[in-house]
Parts: sequence; structure tokens; C-alpha cells
Amino acid sequence: MTREEKSQYIDALTEKLNNSTIFYLADIAGLNAENTSRLRRTCFNGNIQLEVVKNTLLQKAFENAKGNYEDLYVSLKGNTSIMFSEVGNAPAKIIKDFRKKSDKPLLKGAYIEEAIFIGDENLDLLVAIKSREELIGDIIGLLQSPAKNVISALQSSAGGKIAGIVKTLSEKSE
Repeated sequence: MTREEKSQYIDALTEKLNNSTIFYLADIAGLNAENTSRLRRTCFNGNIQLEVVKNTLLQKAFENAKGNYEDLYVSLKGNTSIMFSEVGNAPAKIIKDFRKKSDKPLLKGAYIEEAIFIGDENLDLLVAIKSREELIGDIIGLLQSPAKNVISALQSSAGGKIAGIVKTLSEKSE
């Protein structure tokens, strides 16, 4: 790779980092061709961009990018692949699912909305992270819950008694 090609690659990688708020660093070394192909296909189907990178070029891209990625420098050892995603837990789910049949890929680090996670021991934590849509659904469910409880109480047999008592009390005051 010539100096000009390296410079162009660093610029392209810096652009991807600036446009992404979620990416994972993984070690996929040791996977055979079939498993590597299957991992790439799974990532593609999950709308995740998987790219093998050189550590020195990735570190230069980190240095040129807008965010603060210094904590991720420790994970730039050995083989590194970067997984860009739009959903915070999607790469973690793919890694965990893939590891049911193999000991790779290993999670080296993750950057999710300015939060940095280092090490494979964080995989279960990252799988449990909820997406934006899931959080909105949970909030809507919580907001609807009190109203549903009142309505169901009024519709139950005890609720009929409560409604009758309320009606009687309102008629008494007249």
C-alpha cells in the first residue's frame, strides 16, 4: 500500500467514524473461510458493515476523527475488524450468536453513543442494551399502564361495586 493509498484509506475511515455513533472492534482471526463468509453474510443481513483494518491506520483515523477514542487504543493489538451499526446491540447479538459454534469473534471494544466498552467480558452487557425503538415502546407501555389499571378495575365485578358506590354517593349529595 503506497503512502497516498494509506492517506486515502485513513480519510475514508475517519469519515466513517465521524458519521457513525456505534461501532465495535472485534478479533475474527482464526476463522476459516466458510465461517468468515457466514459472519460477513450475517453482518450484511443485519445492516452491519464489517471491515478488517490495520491497527496503525485505525489509530490514525481515531486521531483525525471528531470523537475521543483514546480509551480504545489499548484494544488495537493483533487482528482487528470494525463493525459499523445503526443499532447499539446488533453487533453484540451477532457475535454472541456466532460464538455458540465457535470461540471467535472476540469482542475487543465497542463505542456506543460516546460510551466506550473494553474487553470481551462486556459482551453480555452489550447484548442487553435496548435499542431506541425498544426504549420508546417501554416508555409508552409505562405511560399506558395506570390508565389500563383503572379501566380494568372499573370493569371488574369489584369495579362495578366501586362504580355503584360512587354513583350512590354522587346522588346523595344532590
